[in-house]
Amino acid sequence: MSGLRSLLPGGQRKLWHFHGGVHLPDEKTLSNGCPVAAAPLPTQLMLPLQQHIGAPARCRVSVGDKVLKGQLIAEPQGYISAPVHASSSGTVVAIESRPIPHPSGLSAPCVVIETDGEERWAELPAPLAASAAELDACDPAALRERIRASGIVGMGGASFPTNVKLNPGKDQPIDTVVINGAECEPYITCDDLLMRERAADIVDGVRVMLHLVQAKRALIGVEDNKPDAAAALNRAIADAGVDDRVEVVVIPTLYPSGGEKQLIRILTGKEVPSHGIPAQIGIVCQNVGTAAAVADAVLRGQPLIERLVTVTGRGVVEPRNYRVPIGISAEALIAASGGYRGELAKLVAGGPMMGFRLDTDLVPITKATNCLLALTPEESPDPGAPLPCIRCGRCAEVCPANLLPQQLYWHARAKELDKVQDYNLFDCIECGCCAHVCPSHIPLVQYYRFAKTESWAREQEKRAADHARERHAAREARLERQERERKAKLRKKKEAVAAGGTKPAAAGAKPAAGGAKPAVGGAKSAPAGAQSTADAKAKSEAATAATEDRADKQALIEAARRRAAEKKAMLAKAQETTAPPADQDASAQDDAAATTKRAQPREAVVADQE
Repeated sequence: MSGLRSLLPGGQRKLWHFHGGVHLPDEKTLSNGCPVAAAPLPTQLMLPLQQHIGAPARCRVSVGDKVLKGQLIAEPQGYISAPVHASSSGTVVAIESRPIPHPSGLSAPCVVIETDGEERWAELPAPLAASAAELDACDPAALRERIRASGIVGMGGASFPTNVKLNPGKDQPIDTVVINGAECEPYITCDDLLMRERAADIVDGVRVMLHLVQAKRALIGVEDNKPDAAAALNRAIADAGVDDRVEVVVIPTLYPSGGEKQLIRILTGKEVPSHGIPAQIGIVCQNVGTAAAVADAVLRGQPLIERLVTVTGRGVVEPRNYRVPIGISAEALIAASGGYRGELAKLVAGGPMMGFRLDTDLVPITKATNCLLALTPEESPDPGAPLPCIRCGRCAEVCPANLLPQQLYWHARAKELDKVQDYNLFDCIECGCCAHVCPSHIPLVQYYRFAKTESWAREQEKRAADHARERHAAREARLERQERERKAKLRKKKEAVAAGGTKPAAAGAKPAAGGAKPAVGGAKSAPAGAQSTADAKAKSEAATAATEDRADKQALIEAARRRAAEKKAMLAKAQETTAPPADQDASAQDDAAATTKRAQPREAVVADQE
């Protein structure tokens, strides 16, 4: 495939196909008929400290602090992390755990801001370029740092820090930037409206990315059910004069064509390696929302504090798209759409295929939230209890990652984590195609998510155990080295003491009182003789000090022995007068022996043992 021309005769771009996929009712007309509306400012904003993949941000504010719109309230920790900014002005009233939109349903630390309604902006950094045409003069490192400081993450759902993704390294040259405007999941239309209304900003963001990674071209993939969005992008590209580098490619509507690996396959014919990333084949993929946010940060100095969110489904009165501040509650957005209508089967964060059910609408909108979906029982009927797998193989036919979902299911269900990874579990994109076509209604994706979570937990435990083992081995090696060094020093000291006790008698003896001359060469080499005499004197003094030290130690040993003997005699005399039973007599002897041992110095104990 890679050898085929990308353009067919007549200028039409060649498209490739990925394995599997399903055709779904798009249900996009529910919400894409109205322009984007600004959501009303809520009385409270809940800003989770972790809205991205990587380490959570570190809070920089305290309860009672006044904050301004766009002000940094949490700084990144480490390279793969992202800061958090206040999306409106107000007062910090709490820093505590609150429910967040997550498949686990757990809570996480959040900064809670009570808004003042004034929308006062903090001082923003100056733009790095007056327009996208002046980007050539900008340092790529400065651009990446601005993107990082602005808290920009992938807005297609993955929420991976954008500055990291745009820094593939010198060993991975980038040829193509792929911009994902497919928005293949049913009901969601926020990217469609963004491309219609902010096409120029998206193109400016694409130009920033091209400059950052030094790529030759950018391909914007848009499904053929969004003709207005494709037309708006083409006009913006022509107005910017970059039609030689940036191209809109209309692709067939097929779920999940918006998956990163699937879209790359459609547009370029290249396959991302298993367990690999697109940068390994010279490609970087970003979402259209991320491109617009990059333009805001570089050309206007604005951090990521708002996004478009689709509120849709037949369970709300007025489905439409909103421009919302990050941290607004799902409850407030549902209320802005007129509230719930009729019976609600479930509320979903995201789309019907890859989204997850929310147990409450008292959760905040985060950087990764693109849709609130209120489904009625007619839209989401209860499939009933799962039935046994009949091995029909339909799940394998539709899997876009070309995996074996049936085998993954069996091993995940049996908690055979090693075997499930042998079938490339982590290549699964959790698109839900397999569960959608399963006649037994088995929740396959839930099993895969469980297996992934357990595998990650086991890997973390293994890393922790390996780290502890390495630390223990290093400690043992250090103690052994210190013991060898101590013994070497002691051996050298003993050798020095022994040499000091023998040499003075042979070569360092003082001359006789009668003034006898040295036996050999004493008169001809007086300076050398004087030095030899001084050395001999020092060694003699050292030997004398060592002898005295040994004598003192021996005296201590003898004194300890005498005290022990006296105590032993006193105990024996007491035994003769009292005559205790045999068992008490043995106990007294043991106590006496223990007392004697404690009373003796270490040298005495060693002497007794010898």
